[in-house]
Amino acid sequence: MLGNLSGSEILILMLIVLLVFGANRLPEAGKAVGKGLREFKRALSDTEHSIQQLPSARERTSRGVPNRSASRVALLQ
Repeated sequence: MLGNLSGSEILILMLIVLLVFGANRLPEAGKAVGKGLREFKRALSDTEHSIQQLPSARERTSRGVPNRSASRVALLQ
């Protein structure tokens, strides 16, 4: 996650974060970041689930719904 940062560079970044947020607000900031990540993961999971629930092209043609990509190929030939 932190790429090519050495231990001393990470320590300097942590000190800067501590100075910017302060010791009292740092736990609140951590909670906010965690909550944001949880919401993002949940939304991503919901989106993946919705995409998996979409009918495939084979199911659409078996139900009488034309396959648009097949009709486009037929028009091009």
